[in-house]
Amino acid sequence: MLTLLKNATVYTPEPVGQQDLLLAGGRIVQVAPQIELTATGCPVLEHDLGGTIVTPGLIDQHVHLLGGGGEGGPMTMTPEVNLSDLTTAGVTSVIGCLGTDGITRHVDRLLVKARALIQEGVSAFVLTGAYQVPPPTVTGKIMSDIMLLEQVIGVGEVAIADHRSAQPTRDELARIAAEARVGGMLAGKGGKVTLHVGAGPSGLEMLFRIITNTEIPVEQFVPTHMNRNEEVLKWAVKFGLAGGYVDLTASESEAERDCPTVGQAVVTLLKAGVSGRKVTMSSDGNGSLPKFDSSGALAGMGVGKVSALTQTFRRLVRQYDIPFETALKTVTSNVADCQRLHGKGRIQDDCDADLVVFDQNLEVLHVIARGRFMVQDKKPVVWGTFEKED
Repeated sequence: MLTLLKNATVYTPEPVGQQDLLLAGGRIVQVAPQIELTATGCPVLEHDLGGTIVTPGLIDQHVHLLGGGGEGGPMTMTPEVNLSDLTTAGVTSVIGCLGTDGITRHVDRLLVKARALIQEGVSAFVLTGAYQVPPPTVTGKIMSDIMLLEQVIGVGEVAIADHRSAQPTRDELARIAAEARVGGMLAGKGGKVTLHVGAGPSGLEMLFRIITNTEIPVEQFVPTHMNRNEEVLKWAVKFGLAGGYVDLTASESEAERDCPTVGQAVVTLLKAGVSGRKVTMSSDGNGSLPKFDSSGALAGMGVGKVSALTQTFRRLVRQYDIPFETALKTVTSNVADCQRLHGKGRIQDDCDADLVVFDQNLEVLHVIARGRFMVQDKKPVVWGTFEKED
């Protein structure tokens, strides 16, 4: 089966104007101003997109696929992600991780969840480990997990500057990074260390000590939640100027927020001189959003949603006047480059056929993952195994 998409306004993520796209075998075969097929011997599924916007499929590099939370006891453990949670948000590639609870949720179960999502139609990867140090693994070693398990591409989220973290020392964190780095090199993967950065005053101090006093490069680390508060955002600027990747956490709504929005953070980073290629955004989907009072007691609980990624992307463009391609890179090519996801995050020949079609209001209209329509006319056409259509 060949799929021919006609009359698309394409962002690769760079704007390239009106193009046709030919898909086959789950890959992008050709991108050209006009593609006309003669007799091929293969059935052709043709769609005229009428000038709507086509982008690479979005990559969400921080999702709690098994759910998260538990800080308020077992009843506060959040649910697992469903396939349509991802696809209706335009996400065609997802990276799953564990958080506070690395006991009842384990990396082996996370790995199976990723494989289930792959069978259902999207691309899925995982990080070994959790908040705990030493990080829980499947094989007993970080390096072995990355080298031997196809979907494992790095380690995280290891918590720092947070009262829920294992309070790792500099040497412990450096050793985790070194193992992940060498495992990634030997496996041809990113091997990055994703760090949950809390609101503690130590911030990224430990990372700067590591990159200053060891041979581990700044790009080995991916600190996330870097728009948590103004002080953390200052660390983000410093880290970005040193050449590191800065990951910002999307939100469904900006109402009643007491922390910088992603839009405010992106503007701050770019004005400070941080390269736009080093700024990424993720949803923290299905993770818990606990609120603690001044004594550290749990005061409230929410649940992160993958859909926040698309909503925040739309606000970046419409509310903060960030160029479309700059905002798009935070959830496509920048993430692919950071995590070394080959064939992802771009529209070009021989890349994976992961595409999002946006309408003129930047709402997700159609989603194609590995060449297959997952969402059409804003409705899922492929459901997860145990999902029920309303």
